[in-house]
Formats: sequence, structure tokens, C-alpha cells
Amino acid sequence: MKKALLVYGIAYSTLLIFVLGLQFIYPKPDLHLMLNAWHTDVEDTFFKYYSMLAEWPLYIIALLPLFWKKIWITLFFALSEITGGVILQILKHLFSSDRPASVFEQYHDKVLPVVEGVSLHHSNSFPSGHASTFFVFFTCCAILLACWRLVKSHNSNPKIWCWLNLAMMGLLIMAALGAYSRVYLSQHFLSDVCVGSIIGFVTPCLVFHFIKNKIVELFKEPDQTK
Repeated sequence: MKKALLVYGIAYSTLLIFVLGLQFIYPKPDLHLMLNAWHTDVEDTFFKYYSMLAEWPLYIIALLPLFWKKIWITLFFALSEITGGVILQILKHLFSSDRPASVFEQYHDKVLPVVEGVSLHHSNSFPSGHASTFFVFFTCCAILLACWRLVKSHNSNPKIWCWLNLAMMGLLIMAALGAYSRVYLSQHFLSDVCVGSIIGFVTPCLVFHFIKNKIVELFKEPDQTK
């Protein structure tokens, strides 16, 4: 299990270090423009709707395990999101930072990239709630996948490890795309989504620490639980 999650953790840490490095090199407005240097109609449509996944679709998906009486999986998602949400709201109201739409009003030589049909917010930018939700959901998925692999550890087929690692990378990419969508839509700066992702990455790990046994039991066969 630790080996499976290590791939996800190392990949995220590498991405985080890279993103933090960009923020040390470039001023916030300039970096925002750099990350929005290329817009197309296809990308506008994709990121506009992909970002909406964090508003309710991911919560609906998190409820699906209830149909198979896997209540602890749904509780895992819920507790992680609630914990992250509390931390996020405290930080939002503590910092009360302006969003790109407000910051760019101060510049006459910089034009804020926007996507048609997206209503821009102006306050409580730091950190990003959408980025946190994306990372909470997909980090929970990565942990659940690792638990499944732990229970099925009797099968040491190298192909399974290969597919598992690819799945972990896929989950991270989907989380990162969700976080980036907030920058692309000019709803947040990179620093906002960066901290949001940290909250979304850490909280599932903390919650899992306390309910690990309950989650692992769900993946065992009936004869294994005796």
C-alpha cells in the first residue's frame, strides 16, 4: 500500500515544488498571464465545464458507494471534504485576498484573460475551494485504490503494479487539471490553487489515519474477515 501511494505522493510533491518555484520567480500578475497565454474555444469549453465537477458532480459520485452498503467509503470522502472545508474557510476569511478580477483592475497595461459565460468573483481568493475539492476527491480515490491493492497483495503480477502506477498518475493529473482550471478561468491565482491542493492532499491522509481499519475491511472477501 505504501509503495502504491508513494508514486502518487512523489509525483504530487514534484509538481508542488515546481509550482512553488514559479511563484518565487515571477510576480503574481505576470505569472497569471503566462499561465493563460494560450486560449482556444476547445480549451475554454473544457475547463469551463471541468471546473464545475467540484461544485456538485464529485459529491454525487462520492455517494455512490452507499448503493453497495459501503458507508465508510462515503464517510471517508465526506469527512475529508468537511475537514478540508473548515480549514479552507478559516484561511479564506483570515486573508480575504482579492481575486484576479479585482487585482487586474489596478493595471492599465494588462488585460485579464476571461472565458465567455464565466461570472468572475472578486473576493476571498485564497485558497481555492475548487482546487481543494478536486484534490480531496482524487486523493481519496488514490488511497482507496492503494487499499484495494493491499488486500489483493497476494497477486504480485508486475502488470498489475504497472497499471496501478498509471492509475495513480491519472488521478493526480485529473486533480491537477481541476486546480489549473481555476487559473485558466481567472477565478484564482496560482498561489490560491497551490494552497488549496495542499489542503486537499493532506486532509484525506489525516482522515484515513483514523479510519484505516474500517476502509481496509471493506475490500476483504467474506472469508478474509473471519
